Amino acid sequence: MHSAAPNPWLSWRYVESNWAEISHQLSIHTTLTLEAVAIAFALAFPLAVLARNVRWLTRPILGTASVLYTIPSLALFALLAPFTGIGRTTVLVGLVTYALLVLVRNILTGLEGVDPDIVDAARGLGYSKSKMLFAVEVPNALPSIVAGLRIATVTTVALVTVGVVVGYGGLGQLMFRGFQSSYRAEIATSSLLCVALALVLDLAIVAAARAAMPWARRGRSA
Repeated sequence: MHSAAPNPWLSWRYVESNWAEISHQLSIHTTLTLEAVAIAFALAFPLAVLARNVRWLTRPILGTASVLYTIPSLALFALLAPFTGIGRTTVLVGLVTYALLVLVRNILTGLEGVDPDIVDAARGLGYSKSKMLFAVEVPNALPSIVAGLRIATVTTVALVTVGVVVGYGGLGQLMFRGFQSSYRAEIATSSLLCVALALVLDLAIVAAARAAMPWARRGRSA
């Protein structure tokens, strides 16, 4: 009677033998995440400003983003595929859709939370609307904006794996193949890399936020 072949959860031999493919899928996963969050932020920022300035648009904007967010990811990719094809575009559109709600809501919350006295003081100094927004309101809203970026980024890292249903899931490709073949090392390696990627990107955002908000560091050290 032959014993079953070893099938460990962690295998450095698997990583060495398949590093070319692993690094390729990790690169795809990272690029998709960064592109999706960047595009979502570029859309979310003007939408949040519009919702703040035109109050009756707040509910329609947040409501639409909420409805899109509630669509299951598998269903959304399946709905998009006939229009955007199989592959990168479909996954990217889906990821942007899911990141929108978190970013719009947090940017709007941050802008609405700016101290009115600060705004009044800037207005008294003759600030234009655009200068008021970027020189006064956005810096004061940064903690909420950064929180939204962190949530959106970590969530997007996880959602990229679902793109495997349309053939473009980054590390999800390895994960899915590992489940199909019951190859534990492939499942564990891709899963751990997803966690590591989410952690690295989150720490990068935190570091960038600390550099952009020196007054927050001074406040904590006081």
